[in-house]
Amino acid sequence: MLAHLVPGSHFESDAELRRYEALLQMADVVVCNSGLQQLFSDISERLHQVLDFDRIIYSLHNPANNKMEVLHSEPSTSDIEHLGEWPIDETISGWVWQNQTVVLIPDIDQEVRFENGIKKLREIGMKSYFCFPLTIGQKRIGGLGLAARVVQPCEEKDRRFLERVAELVSLAIENALSTNVLQQENERIQMLLEVNAALVSNLDLPELFPAISGFIRKVIRQDYASLSLYDEQRQTLVKYASDWPGKNGNSTLATELSLKETAPGRAFLEREAKIYSRQELVALRSTLIENLEGVQWLCSIPLVTRKGAVGTINFARKDTDAFCAQDVSLLKQIAGQIAIAMDNSRAYREIAALTEKLSGEKLYLQDEIRSELNFEEIIGESRVLKRVLDQAKTVASSDATVLILGETGTGKELIARAIHRMSLRSNASFIKMNCAAIPTGLLESELFGHEKGAFTGAISQKIGRLELADKGSLFLDEIGDIALELQPKLLRVLQDQEFERLGGTRTIGVNIRLIAATNQDLAKGVSEKHFRSDLFYRLNVFPIRIPPLRERADDIPLLVRYFVHKFSARMGKLIDSIPSATMHALCSWHWPGNVRELENFIERSVILTNGSVLRAPLAELAALTEENENDGTLEHLEREYIIRALRETGGVIAGNRGAAARLGLKRTTLQSRIQRMGISREEYGD
Repeated sequence: MLAHLVPGSHFESDAELRRYEALLQMADVVVCNSGLQQLFSDISERLHQVLDFDRIIYSLHNPANNKMEVLHSEPSTSDIEHLGEWPIDETISGWVWQNQTVVLIPDIDQEVRFENGIKKLREIGMKSYFCFPLTIGQKRIGGLGLAARVVQPCEEKDRRFLERVAELVSLAIENALSTNVLQQENERIQMLLEVNAALVSNLDLPELFPAISGFIRKVIRQDYASLSLYDEQRQTLVKYASDWPGKNGNSTLATELSLKETAPGRAFLEREAKIYSRQELVALRSTLIENLEGVQWLCSIPLVTRKGAVGTINFARKDTDAFCAQDVSLLKQIAGQIAIAMDNSRAYREIAALTEKLSGEKLYLQDEIRSELNFEEIIGESRVLKRVLDQAKTVASSDATVLILGETGTGKELIARAIHRMSLRSNASFIKMNCAAIPTGLLESELFGHEKGAFTGAISQKIGRLELADKGSLFLDEIGDIALELQPKLLRVLQDQEFERLGGTRTIGVNIRLIAATNQDLAKGVSEKHFRSDLFYRLNVFPIRIPPLRERADDIPLLVRYFVHKFSARMGKLIDSIPSATMHALCSWHWPGNVRELENFIERSVILTNGSVLRAPLAELAALTEENENDGTLEHLEREYIIRALRETGGVIAGNRGAAARLGLKRTTLQSRIQRMGISREEYGD
């Protein structure tokens, strides 16, 4: 490879010396190149001085479209002419690139291979052609071709020289490409930083958009940019902001864009970036064709936030070069930044509006609303749970009264909140009240409110839950425990949407949607005269029965994993494994306390776990199962479970360490069950 040619060596001819000098000059070019065009021009100038060829052809593989980009130079000029891009199988250099093999064709008229490549050489009057692979290590770059208008052989010394030239050219191209890629990457990073800084400093996108488009133009070279937002009422995209350099005043481009008949509309509907050529824009009758003279390409990127797609960002270019994959990737990042900025702006406005709305309400109401924003998701994929959720979705859009039935701990409040969120009242308040947790004497005041002096201790006027729920939803939990004498007043509210405060004479009108819940059999209560039949019929407009956990055992693994993750994160533990025997035992237990009992059991298990494997106190479940193996009735099992909890807590019912908390029940609910089951102190006392 002419490695033996060093200064002071004997050269067989002046031509050999010139070739050596050309190699040295090309080595300098490798180190000091300033871009591909200049690189090819410098190398071509030196090769034409020492080689008798009429064309030097450079072919570079473009991985973006898997084609060969072809450039060439002639001896008469050092200019590099771009011949376009060709499919790999239509060029000899493509074959060389694929097979990494030198092709030597002294006489193209005698060549039977490469039909397409030979045809192109004949068209430009060439008679011979040599092509060498351009490769660095394992990286294939392209091919270096030399063509002549005369038939000529390739001697061994010529081949060795050209192989050495191909090595130098490969190294020079790799250096130039690496430098160019690094420069482009720096430009893109700088542009993203500029866009991000602009978005952080100003949330007014219509005013800010031209500046953002100017940052993008440094890299993407677009001639037009616009931002379109989705109008839900008109179901169209509406132009929100635009940047059209050199265009004064309002543009004549359409301000509304159809979703199905325009390029941005299709990108919005399909939630993916779309690139359209001029021909495709003509077919769509795009107004860009008429108003932006010479437009060749349009790229539309959807703006997607946490709440879904909200619009598109669009870029048009007059260049014949299409938007490449790198351009689209960069524009997607920018679209993401703009979507986040829009989401933050909207969240800021919502928070400001919510703050203003809450400023006049009581502190406990603010707590209720905050708790609504932090509700736990409904976990489960079983068929029976999905049926419940379908029922909730069906009734949510109406204002019908909903009665949620189910055992304690099944998640009745979560379903009530879900109905409210899916209703037309979702922007208003969700007010809840547990009828069993408030003493009967105070229940009326809590529900209807009272005037100053209405009773001893009423030192000021109190707004009741009904007024606070105006235009929103009122959730009455454990409605079966409401006093019989208070039921007619509640019935009047449901029928007439009006009431009087305790101690007042003024009738107050409200617009509420009632959602009630109970774990009792209200129909049985009606027959036993504990519950008014007219109130029951008014409540029972749309009943939803929440299945107990034993009826949706398929959901237990999901719930177990959810609660393990929740409590381990809260306690700073890393629990990533649940033994199969433990999961089987949990799925087999009947869970009389339902999801609340399971949640408390998992919390206790996480507390007991020291390593990464969940350690559950299964002995509790096994002991209960063994004690009751001869009596499999659910009521008996539940009775024994309550007695066991009372024994373990020394008969203490209330408090964090009481039996109610251990069983996942409310204090009043547990007291009610103790009375109903006839559990005496002798059964659990010392």
